[in-house]
Amino acid sequence: MTASEIKNLPPRLIVRLVLVLGLTSAAFLTPLRSAGQGGLGVRPPEASFRPSDPLNASAFDHYYNLDYDRAVEEFDQVLRRHPNDPFAVNHLMTAILIRELYRMGAMNTGEYANDSFVGEAHRPADPKAKQQIKDLVQRAETLEEQELKSNPNDVDAIYARGVTRAEFSIYTALIERAWFSALRNAVGARRDHERVLELNPKYVDAKLVVGTHYYVIGSLPWGVKVAVAMVGLSGSKDKGIQYLYDVSKGGGESCIDAQVVLSLFLRREHRYDEALTIMRGLSPLYPRNVLLALEEGNLLRDAGRNQEAAAVYRKIWQAGREGHYGALHYEIAALSLGDLLRAEKDYNGAAAAYEQVSEVTQPDTEFLQKADLGAGEMYDLLQKRDLAVKKYQAVIAAGQNTPVAETAREHMKEPYRGE
Repeated sequence: MTASEIKNLPPRLIVRLVLVLGLTSAAFLTPLRSAGQGGLGVRPPEASFRPSDPLNASAFDHYYNLDYDRAVEEFDQVLRRHPNDPFAVNHLMTAILIRELYRMGAMNTGEYANDSFVGEAHRPADPKAKQQIKDLVQRAETLEEQELKSNPNDVDAIYARGVTRAEFSIYTALIERAWFSALRNAVGARRDHERVLELNPKYVDAKLVVGTHYYVIGSLPWGVKVAVAMVGLSGSKDKGIQYLYDVSKGGGESCIDAQVVLSLFLRREHRYDEALTIMRGLSPLYPRNVLLALEEGNLLRDAGRNQEAAAVYRKIWQAGREGHYGALHYEIAALSLGDLLRAEKDYNGAAAAYEQVSEVTQPDTEFLQKADLGAGEMYDLLQKRDLAVKKYQAVIAAGQNTPVAETAREHMKEPYRGE
């Protein structure tokens, strides 16, 4: 797809394509990137990382476990030792990007499991992080183009360029909201990795972006799918899932990323047992990754196994209270438990779960607001108006201009009576 072809597409279609291609191109939905051997749920060995550096194993371990500051620090050291390796540049750029998206609140997989594949950042990006990401993208592209000038069929360079483009499409879409650039980079990433597979069909890592695009395009409404086909993009949900399984079992750089995206897509297809198998293989490998632990609970809840889901949320909450997750925001487990119990009309249990969020020393402001609103609504349903009003006041005090605060203001005027 050329730049002129992109510009000729209807604006709404451009935005839609960015959201379904760009935001899923590099499997950023959970903060995992690996280089390894083995199948589902297998930790990659140090020897397989590129560049070959003993610090890479430690950097990836911190990264998998959401210790982004340490990961960024160590990836930076690796890059200093290997300044001309685009893989090293991509690793550092990805770590900074994912750290920023996590801080912005754009890492909840539940927001990407619906038909639009759309998630939203809840806080603005840091200008310093934005500049770092753009500088590293430019550096990676320069190195990749230098290698391709000397050998246009260098599969490693083409693959690395595809990764750079995929990550940059995420940056330009979620952070800059630059739709033309995001779509151009997302499609460029796919084209690069399709070329890799043409040159070397065994380069299984390249199936991550291609397989993701196959699935997403295959999931589009018929009219949108026809418009996309007119500019040369095709899709198939079954082929996309098979590609992702291939990557997951291929032992390459993207095997863990593929498992994460595969789990998300299996969740959309209501293939919960398969998705749970993947998540339960990953969680023990990265025990401090609270997002993976939460995803097991979310899958169980979607599967209608509410008692098991509640047990998972309670286990995460207790582990967080015992310091297992450090400063990570494990309080989302209590918020999730409250939502689950609320759906079961256990209003006393839901209120108690929501109240737990405020027990955390420094809870995420957004989570605390949602929990306070939820608790207030439960108290209204339990006819405890005084407690409800106190919770609504806390919501309003925490943020004057949020949708949650607006809902609390409405409840201050009239008690909540249920959906």
